[in-house]
Amino acid sequence: MAKELKLTIGWFYPDLMNTYGDYGNVAVLETRAIWAGIEVEVRAIDAGSQLEKDKHVDLMFMGGAQDRQQASVSQDLVSNKGSLLKDLIEADVPGLFICGAYQLLGNSYIAADSSSIDGLKIFDIETKSPSATTPRLIGDIVIKSDLSPESIVGFENHGGRTILGNRAKPFGHVLSGQGNNGTDGTEGTIYRRSIGSYLHGPILPINPKIADWLITKALETKYGQPISLTFPDDTIEAMIRQKIISKKRA
Repeated sequence: MAKELKLTIGWFYPDLMNTYGDYGNVAVLETRAIWAGIEVEVRAIDAGSQLEKDKHVDLMFMGGAQDRQQASVSQDLVSNKGSLLKDLIEADVPGLFICGAYQLLGNSYIAADSSSIDGLKIFDIETKSPSATTPRLIGDIVIKSDLSPESIVGFENHGGRTILGNRAKPFGHVLSGQGNNGTDGTEGTIYRRSIGSYLHGPILPINPKIADWLITKALETKYGQPISLTFPDDTIEAMIRQKIISKKRA
C-alpha cells in the first residue's frame, strides 16, 4: 500500500524564512517519506503566491528569520494565505513551524523596537522581544514530549520570550535548556497536528521520529484511515542525541 501513497509538502517562504538551515528539515521529511515508499512533491510557497484550495498540501513547513523578514511574511500571510493556512491546520493537516514561524502563528509578536506584528492567532501564544541588554536564549536543549518515547534534542537561539495562553499545550517540557521563555519549563506548542518550536539544529535530522510522526499523520489526514509505514533505523541519530544529553549532564 505504501508505494501507492503520495505526499505534497508545502514549504512556506523558503527564501525569507530560512535563517537557521531549515532546508534540513524539508530534506528529512522528503527523504524519509521516499525511504518509506511514498511519492513526494515539495512545493515552494513564496511571498505573493496564492495558497489555493485546488493545489492542496498535505504537510506544511515554515522556518525562522529575523524581525525584518518576519514583518514582510506577516503582511503576506494576513493578505494572501492566513485564512486557508488556518483552515488546513483546523482540518488536521500537520505542520512544523520553527522559531519565527512559530511566533507568527501566535496572537502577536512585539519586536525589539516595540512595534507589534500581528499573528494569525492559530497558536494561543504571545511573544515579546526583550531589551537589547537582555541575553538571548542560546545553547543545546533537551526536552521530553508526548510525541516521542525518547528525549528530543536541538539547539535554541532566540531573543523572544513566548508565553503560552490558557488554550495552548506545550510541545514538550524542558529537561535541560531554556525553552519558550527560560522560566516556566515549557518548549513550543502543539495544536491539533501542528507543532511550533524553537528547536533548531535543524530539529528533524537528529530527531527523525518527529519527522516520521508528521509524515504518518499527514497521510492519515489525507487518506482518512490509519497508515502503517516502515521507516529506516535511526541508531546513528540516537547516538548523537545521547552524546548531546550526556554533555548537558556533565
